[in-house]
Amino acid sequence: MRNKFLIQSVLLLASCVAAANAQHYDLIVQHGHVIDPKNGIDGVMDVAVLDGKIAKVAKSIAASEAVKAVDATGLYVTPGLIDIHAHVYAGTGERNSYAGDNSIYPDGFTFRVGVTTVVDAGGSGWRNFEDFKDRVIDRSHTRILADLNIVGSGMRGAKYEQNLDDMDGEATGKMALKYPGLVVGIKSAHFEGPEWKPYEQAVIAGNIAKIPVMIDYGANRKERPLYDLLSKVLRPGDIYTHMYSGLRGEQDATTGKTSEALKIGRKRGIYFDVGHGGGSFNWTVAVPLVKEGFIPDSISTDIHITSMNAGMKDQLNVASKMMALGLSLQEVVKEMTSNPAKEIQHPELGNLTEGSPADIAVLRLETGKFGFVDMNNTVYPGTKKLACELTVRDGKVVYDLNGLSADPWNGKVVTPAQAKRFTTMHVRPEKPSVAH
Repeated sequence: MRNKFLIQSVLLLASCVAAANAQHYDLIVQHGHVIDPKNGIDGVMDVAVLDGKIAKVAKSIAASEAVKAVDATGLYVTPGLIDIHAHVYAGTGERNSYAGDNSIYPDGFTFRVGVTTVVDAGGSGWRNFEDFKDRVIDRSHTRILADLNIVGSGMRGAKYEQNLDDMDGEATGKMALKYPGLVVGIKSAHFEGPEWKPYEQAVIAGNIAKIPVMIDYGANRKERPLYDLLSKVLRPGDIYTHMYSGLRGEQDATTGKTSEALKIGRKRGIYFDVGHGGGSFNWTVAVPLVKEGFIPDSISTDIHITSMNAGMKDQLNVASKMMALGLSLQEVVKEMTSNPAKEIQHPELGNLTEGSPADIAVLRLETGKFGFVDMNNTVYPGTKKLACELTVRDGKVVYDLNGLSADPWNGKVVTPAQAKRFTTMHVRPEKPSVAH
């Protein structure tokens, strides 16, 4: 009798071990069309996740090997999207400020469009970056990185942003060095004066911290022409945003084509970023420049409280605009994943390499009749539009539009312990919870 009990115990233990081994992965996304530009993958593959990392990408991985398998048939699977121009320094209560009321808390706007990483583009400077870090970065589920404003007080309106005395490259560079990897760039924006100081000091800070400078070139001043900025002041690897605004000499006034300034900038290795925003994307500029072949290195939103409800809307809407202009799905995915990751010097992001953070977007490509609006409220037609079905951040589902990762309401469900391995969603408790 004792031997029989011992044998049964051994068999039960073996069964449990076998089950655990069978579910080696936390999550598998199956049968989706994977687009991973960095690794040259463009076809139907399965992607497995374990402990917050990409564990395997292969033609076929059995559903039984994971706690949860998601069927992405007919959908596109990409690395989590990166938006390198966003404004998320919210919560200070300061009116008309991008270190305050003009900015948004990111989590309600990122995951639902496949974005897992954003860069706050200059909301804070060296004086208030640590407040931004405590107030927003450390409390958000979205991965938030930052460009420090060359203005020490940050992007708080003209009173601060036009103050040449608060533009200190050395102090800004030192703060960036204090937070390597978190501070990924230096930003100059909205400057209206004729002086070169904001841009020169930004480059000083960038050299100290060995990070790129992003430029929103402010007012169009003859004393500091765009050609000189892109041919003399900025360095290879720096970023020029708002490339299709047409407000600062991006378009040749005579031919309507790409200006010599943009051409020399690209030749020198400067990156060009969409930075759509509320007033920085003009169809009369974008159409001829893209037709000529001057396409973005990176697609970004410049999302804030105004742009999110105007022509920009969100990251996938901006990408859909670029497809309406003739870019392929593969091109826009590259401009939202591996390209921006390279620009901000985070090569571990924007790809599905084994061992990389398991940030994944599952996208649907819809076809139909769509209209895309620019800064002037003019519309351009399109027949394709991207939508997000599911987003995974650090190996866990953080957004699921149609329940791809959910259990059937009237069928077998995972336990809460199992669910913790692959999702942030609340699941049915094993025992009825007590009402409070």
